[in-house]
Amino acid sequence: MTDTSKGFTLTRNLDASPEQIWNAWTSPDEVAEWWHPRGATTPRDSVKLDVKAGGRYQYTMIDGDTGNEVVSGGEYTVVDPNSKLAFSWGYPDDSVDDSPLVTVTIDDLGGLTRLTFDIRGVDGMPGDGFFYDGWESTLDSLVAHLGQSAMHG
Repeated sequence: MTDTSKGFTLTRNLDASPEQIWNAWTSPDEVAEWWHPRGATTPRDSVKLDVKAGGRYQYTMIDGDTGNEVVSGGEYTVVDPNSKLAFSWGYPDDSVDDSPLVTVTIDDLGGLTRLTFDIRGVDGMPGDGFFYDGWESTLDSLVAHLGQSAMHG
């Protein structure tokens, strides 16, 4: 079982609509553009999303320096359009019960939209060069994809 006492939360206040943020997480074309840390790429043909509760997803990140490929995936557990998306995050065929769980919450603040990214099941802290820094960089890639600078919440 995943140890949900471990985890961290990242927030961004974005000058984008809830629909734009939702589409960035749920459109394969958009996911390929940003779902990777800086210096990596996600080939469009590696992105497979079945965005529904119980549906699965998979994508491959390629490190620009080493060429190493990392395949990630999991299962969607909550799909509430333009509001909340929750999914396991690990290897594509891992059980939900044995994987970290990510919850993405989208809140319309009237003008700005708050994106809250919460992951349970892994430790992370700024400067770890791993989970925290990787997701921090990935969310920065999302901000750049949406074409703006973001305020850290």
